[in-house]
Amino acid sequence: MPKVSSVIVPYACYLRVYEPLAAFQEPERRHWERYARRPDRPSYQDELRRSLADLVPTPPVPVPVHESSDAFVTEIDGALCVCPWRTRLRGWQALEGLSHELPAPVLDAVLPPVVRRQASQDYERWLARNPDARPWIRTATWQVPLNWFVLVSDEERRYDTGSAGVPPMLRYRTPMVQARRRTARALRTLKEAIDEGPLIEGLVDVGRWLEEFHPRSLVELDYGGLVHVLSAAELDEDHSAADVAEGIEALRLGDADAAGEAYGRLAGRWRAVRDRRSAN
Repeated sequence: MPKVSSVIVPYACYLRVYEPLAAFQEPERRHWERYARRPDRPSYQDELRRSLADLVPTPPVPVPVHESSDAFVTEIDGALCVCPWRTRLRGWQALEGLSHELPAPVLDAVLPPVVRRQASQDYERWLARNPDARPWIRTATWQVPLNWFVLVSDEERRYDTGSAGVPPMLRYRTPMVQARRRTARALRTLKEAIDEGPLIEGLVDVGRWLEEFHPRSLVELDYGGLVHVLSAAELDEDHSAADVAEGIEALRLGDADAAGEAYGRLAGRWRAVRDRRSAN
């Protein structure tokens, strides 16, 4: 394997699901049991660097040739839980959304049409053999989607400023049952208050995704590389999950002014982050 750069890759954040080993069939379960004992498991930055490295060759490799055998691992009440990377599947899915992210001339320059067509055909053939496949990780760039904050609470927020050799970290972790419950409650309130819109659509989508996993799973919202874009003061003051919860509760109580104030805080905070993308 080529040496992985130590340069930090920013801009991406993640929504992950860690499933207990009982959710996996053999022989995959044995693989993750062995994998969890490794002392040198890679980080999310290693995952992202490897994906970016595939874009360097000519022609670029938009999707890995082979599926990753890596995962993120954690323990919940003494039980081992695993979040497989599945970088090949996620690469195909990300490729489908690129046309909405980049202007056509830029997209053609980065990934020529013939490369995209081949990747799309490979995905169609693979999906026909694996119709129930789904990723354990969702990724967003230059923002945390507001519907992700619905799944967690401010009490589950953990912010570490970092130290020498240890980068800062901001994340939320919550049991799957809590994430599903919050999603259902928020959807009821939003549908009664605003009927339709991108927040509802996004929440319906993420709710369906959560239903695919074991009920004893752990849901993690990780700011990932965004902690290197935001200042320490911005991170310390960022309580977006609390703002989302406050706004939804205000809608439930029919307090449009309070809901508007909460949304204004959120919109202003994340607009400032997205504006930095244009500056780069």
